[in-house]
Amino acid sequence: MNSTKRKQYLLLRGYPVLFHTITSINSCRAIDEMILVVPEDDFDFCRKNIIEAVNPSKRVRLITGGQKRQASVYRGLKAVADKSGIVVIHDGVRPFVTPEQIDACIKGAEESGACIFGIPAYDTLKIVHQSCWINKTIQRDAVWLAQTPQAFNYSLIRSAHENARKHDFTGTDDASLLERMGEKVKIIMGTRRNIKITTREDLVLARMLINENSFSSDPA
Repeated sequence: MNSTKRKQYLLLRGYPVLFHTITSINSCRAIDEMILVVPEDDFDFCRKNIIEAVNPSKRVRLITGGQKRQASVYRGLKAVADKSGIVVIHDGVRPFVTPEQIDACIKGAEESGACIFGIPAYDTLKIVHQSCWINKTIQRDAVWLAQTPQAFNYSLIRSAHENARKHDFTGTDDASLLERMGEKVKIIMGTRRNIKITTREDLVLARMLINENSFSSDPA
């Protein structure tokens, strides 16, 4: 990002990216409470500039994160109060998620135990050597790009994280921890608008999307 600020605190329409994400999640009736996993040094900033600014109707708890994303998710899981229900894991830098999408993911998890959002790959996929020579082209027909939210039966995802910790395995998303154990994960159609703000180009796109004031759940 080439910024001194963490990407979740960069501004979209005058508010931090995370403000918009929390606002959307707060609007989902199926959500009981939110656990915000951030560095402890950011607690005061998050309380003042995000939680108080959103003024959510649901309880928001701040939990100290770990060194890596997976460790942070595990700390969040351990803090969940209701260990008999469904837990939803979402990237704080995906601000265009809608309450309807969250609800659909939760319903998918209630039916199958594990459900995530994703979109089919729409570009040609290449495997490339470090020297930047193309090794081969992958058939994209069965390839999807994973997104969040990802919803799981609590005991299932907790077990998957503990198994990964036991075997020192790091996945690129939470669903991969279940896949490694041989568990089935359902994927449902997401939207290209549900972008993850990681680069400066993503931030430019996010500012264009938020100015459109049209966040349809249909793929663009």
